[in-house]
Order: sequence, then structure tokens, then C-alpha cells
Amino acid sequence: MFRKWGLVPRAIALAVVGLAACTIPYGRTRNLVSEAIAFAVAALTMALMTASERSPRLRARASDLLTLATGATALTSGLASLTPSGGPFSLLSAMSTTWLGANCSLALAGSITGASMAVVGSVALAFGSAAWDVGGYPLILLLGLVFGRVLRGFRVQAEQSAALLAKAEQLHLEENRAATLDERNRIAREIHDLLAHSLGALGVQIQAAQALLTDQADIERAVELLTQARRMVTEGLVETRRAVHALRVDTPPLDQGVADLSAAHQGRHRAQVNFEVTGTPRALPPDAGLALIRTAQEALVNIAKYAPHQPVEIKLDYNDGATALTVVSRLGNGAANRNGAGTRNGTDHKGSNSTSFETANGGYGLAGMRERLLLLDGTLSAGPDGDNWVVVASVPR
Repeated sequence: MFRKWGLVPRAIALAVVGLAACTIPYGRTRNLVSEAIAFAVAALTMALMTASERSPRLRARASDLLTLATGATALTSGLASLTPSGGPFSLLSAMSTTWLGANCSLALAGSITGASMAVVGSVALAFGSAAWDVGGYPLILLLGLVFGRVLRGFRVQAEQSAALLAKAEQLHLEENRAATLDERNRIAREIHDLLAHSLGALGVQIQAAQALLTDQADIERAVELLTQARRMVTEGLVETRRAVHALRVDTPPLDQGVADLSAAHQGRHRAQVNFEVTGTPRALPPDAGLALIRTAQEALVNIAKYAPHQPVEIKLDYNDGATALTVVSRLGNGAANRNGAGTRNGTDHKGSNSTSFETANGGYGLAGMRERLLLLDGTLSAGPDGDNWVVVASVPR
């Protein structure tokens, strides 16, 4: 503020000192030469101050010159203030040391102010000035220096506050950007998981209908499967709307969502599905609950591909450390590796209708589930265990 609005107090100070000097009666003892020199030096110095404040290039080039000129103003105005009529010049001396304190280091400003005080005090003693002249005017220089340091502290604090505010705004922008990217990733995962589930299950039905038509000519059963496929398309649209809604609001309770998936799988594939909940159900963060629901969907899609009529055991365990979902199904007679990366147990089995169902999403489903759970500090494992295929997913409590 002192830099920005310095022109006004400087102009007022020069006007007051000039007016006071002109109105003092000439009959009194006065030293016009020292007063004129002091006033000219002060006027030139303050003009240089104002010009440097409006031109950063000039401020950089004339920094040393301005400091020297300000010191000269403090000295000449201090000496002029020792004359009987030069009292008003002490105002220019104080303004000079104030500028030094506000714009120079403490060592430099203190050295110039100390030298000026020593010279002014020595001259006052040499000419036998009054006690006020000996000690009062040097004290004014010192007070100007202290006031300048106070102004400097305010300015530094304001600059630091502005810098902190700028950093806070930048941090806020980065947080918003990170939140936007996280939301985009969440939407991408949700769309992928939804399409992988709906289209994967639909592909199983169509493949089964094709196998019945081409291998067994069972039109009635094929029509039934196609009817189920059409129903699945309708349900897929409903799930799509539900997923879009879930992006805006909280997801349904986890146990309810897994129970709905179990009932849907049992109805579509005429397979026995036992769903069990252990522990005390509790609310999970939306991302964690949705990740476990999508994992259950992916596991059931794989079961529909490779063992559609085999019994399924689903367990949802709310324990003290984590919430775990376990899906167990029979390996049965059929199919390639459920991760789509080869065969299970080193053997490429064939289904009962001699048709091998390929993985609809190239095995990316479980890999995508694992990535989603890793973002939540969760885990996912999937693989054979004896005659069963076991998928276990967990998220921290």
C-alpha cells in the first residue's frame, strides 16, 4: 500500500514544507541555502520514487541510486531541520527513513539511518544547538525507520497472504480436476461392468439357442431361450437406467443387491442358488458396495457361460475387518478358462452340447473387477478349488 499510494503523502509533505518555509518571516535567522538544497534533494528523490513505482524496469535499474538519494534526503533534511526556521524539514527526514525501512534490508536501512543520525547529532553539538536539536531530530529519523519496518511487515504479510490464496485456489482447481477424473473413471467402470454383465449374459443365451438349433434342431427350446434373451434385453435397459441413477444417488443395500442377482440367476438358468449372509449387515461406501455387486454380476455371468445349470453358493460375510463376497460354483463338464486366458487345470473340456462358449469380454471382466477393488484397498481372487470354481472379493470395513 505504501508503494502504491506513496505519491499522495509525498506531495502533501512537500507542499506543507514548502508552504511553511515560504510563510516564515525573513526577519528570523535562517539558512536559505541549506533549506533550498534539502528541498530540492527531497523533491528529486520523491519524483524518482514515484517514477520507479510505475516502471518495474526503472525500479530495477535505479534501485541503488534511489537508496542513495533517499539517504541523502534524510541527511540534508535533517541538517536543514537544525536551523531555527527549518523545523518542517524533519517531516521529510522521517519520510526518507520510513521509505528506507520499508524497502531496504534492515542492515542497509539501519546503517544509512544511523549515519544520518550521527551526522545530524554531531553538527548539532558542534554548533551548540539546544538539547532538542541534539537528540530530538535524530530520534525522528529513528522513528521513521521503525515505522518503515512496520509498513514492510504489513506488505510482506499481504504478499504472503496473496501467495497462499493463489496456492489455495490452485489446489482447489487441482482437487476439482482430480474429482472430475475420478468421476469419469467411475462412470467408465460402471458402463463397462454393466455392459459386460448384460451383453455377456445375452451372448450366452444366443449361443445356447444357436447350439440347440444347429446341433439338436430343438426349436421349442431355442425359442424359449430367445424369449429369455429378449427379457434380458429389457432387464438390461432397466439396469442401465438404474446404473445412471446410481451415479447420482446412493446404491441400494449390498445384501439386497446380491439377493436380487441370485434370484435372477436362479430364474434364468434353473439352477439352485443358495445365498447366505453372515455377520451384521452394515452400510458400505457407495463405491465399495457397487464394486462387490459388480463382482457378483461378473461371477454369475461366467457361471452362466461355463456351468449354467450347476448349483451356486453365494456368501456375504460382514466380519470385523472387512466385508467379503464368496461365489462358489461347480466346474461341471464344460468350458474354457473362466478368465478367458486358456484352459482350466490344463484341460480343454467340452460342454454337454459339444459347443464351447467363449468368454464374451476376453477375460477383462475379472481383471476390471480386481482393478476396481484395488482402488478401494480391496482384494479379488478367482480360481479352481477342487471341483469348484471360487471367486472371493473383499473390501476393508
